[in-house]
Amino acid sequence: MVSLLFFFNIIISSILLGLILVIQFVHYPSFYFIAKKDFDLFTRHHSKSISLIVIPLMLFEASLAFALVFLSSQLELTLFNLSLVLFIWMSTFCLSVPCHQKLNDGKNTKTIEKLIITNWPRTILWAIKLGLAVWMSKDHLDLF
Repeated sequence: MVSLLFFFNIIISSILLGLILVIQFVHYPSFYFIAKKDFDLFTRHHSKSISLIVIPLMLFEASLAFALVFLSSQLELTLFNLSLVLFIWMSTFCLSVPCHQKLNDGKNTKTIEKLIITNWPRTILWAIKLGLAVWMSKDHLDLF
């Protein structure tokens, strides 16, 4: 059972890192190229669509992180894993969501720039989390 949790932790971390990399390097920079007249419709579509993908994945990730703390014998590593998830959530709701809310009011180049810059903590944290997920799994999965 615990091995399966470690396996899913690697999978979810990989998916979320891949997603955030596409968002960071492709999607958010494309906000600059959306015409002002279309920006309102674009941001509403983006927010609804990305939420349908990200919210279930982040909830699954958080559930796994809590389960690993309680079911694994690697308390320090699983607590660090959980803390990374909590920092990602804080970054999401304290940095990214306010930028998206401001962009719902209309295209603003400074806010787009701020969104891109403030997305770096999540990008870096998910990269660290994937590395940690692989490291934590070394005794449970035949990875090495």
